[in-house]
Amino acid sequence: MNRAQTLIATLALLALALAAPAPSPRAADAPTLREGVHEGADFLIGVPAKWNGGLVMFAHGYEGESPGRGSVRTEPASGYLTTRGYAWAASGYRSMGYRPDWFMADMLALRERVITELGQPRWTIIHGQSMGGHVAIASMELRPDIYQGALIECGVIDGVGLVDWLQAYTAAADYLSGVPLVTTPRPDFDALVAGTWLGLMGAPGAYTERGRRFDSVVKHLMGGDLPLRLEGMKSRYTMNLNPRDPGAQRAREFSRHADTRHIHYAIDAGLGIDEATLNREIPRATPAPGARSRETNPVFAELTGTIRAPVLAIHETADFRVPFRLQQDYRRRTLAAGTGHLLVQRAVRWAGHCAFEGSIRERALEDLVAWMERGTTPAGDDVLGDVTKLGLRWTPALHLDDPARRP
Repeated sequence: MNRAQTLIATLALLALALAAPAPSPRAADAPTLREGVHEGADFLIGVPAKWNGGLVMFAHGYEGESPGRGSVRTEPASGYLTTRGYAWAASGYRSMGYRPDWFMADMLALRERVITELGQPRWTIIHGQSMGGHVAIASMELRPDIYQGALIECGVIDGVGLVDWLQAYTAAADYLSGVPLVTTPRPDFDALVAGTWLGLMGAPGAYTERGRRFDSVVKHLMGGDLPLRLEGMKSRYTMNLNPRDPGAQRAREFSRHADTRHIHYAIDAGLGIDEATLNREIPRATPAPGARSRETNPVFAELTGTIRAPVLAIHETADFRVPFRLQQDYRRRTLAAGTGHLLVQRAVRWAGHCAFEGSIRERALEDLVAWMERGTTPAGDDVLGDVTKLGLRWTPALHLDDPARRP
């Protein structure tokens, strides 16, 4: 082949190469998903193509009381994490129900599985949603040697304080209506709520006189006149009512820990009843013997606020399943423990539970990692300050009924 022919052949090959579609990424460059069962719990492990040593452990929320082990859920920020070189792992838990004590152990066991497969992480974040927030905050207090940070999303950040709140809510509904809710067992309880209690009280936006008193008490139980509070109440107004013994299908194990002896009830003036009467007359719940023992079951004991690593929490202001009040209560615990500098809280002005846009979660993760790695404390909200100003910085779009939209 002469020089001219060689040149023509080379140009032809070059033209073919330019016209051909770009090769797809190699399989080795894509993240992989591993799944299986470990110590009685289903699991998922997401592994990036090039792991940088960061690990996020995802603890999901409550999914009911059915028999059998729980269902595993993908880490909500899985794509965000693996594209940045972080691995993640999620446990389905050994059972269903509300057992953060068991599930905390399941998360620890899964982390050991990750170490066996991938090696020792340079840091581990625990990411808890809803009940998983209880798992996460208990882990931060009780196992500071394991986790270097936590993201708690719409979470039960004050632990057993949630069941105290639910029983306080029901006791106030009982007293202010005159309907014996606390002592009525199921299934009579549900019929009593639908057939008698609702008629006496009305509903959010259409209260009777008794209902207006109840709403005022609930406002203070929730943590103040929070943005979109009434909107958030609507979906769980009656669902949050529970008798003292909720039965097998209503988290019996959780309810036996309820203690409302410390609850202070408040009410606005001019509603025909005063705080002293409320706090004297509303029935109180006491926990089963030993149920809140720090020695025998510290996960169900009252939390102390003693954290040793960064915790970033995001929470909807009008979450009526896990009320924003728990954020305020845990803030007070950290202030008393001298650890308030390790807790940053962000409110989102929405009426829902765990309904965050991905961008909110991803920004929180990015800020948490920067806090852990570079010591850059992220911005947050003062949850004990003016609640009407909460979340203005963190809410992507204000709800149509948000009072902040009004001139």
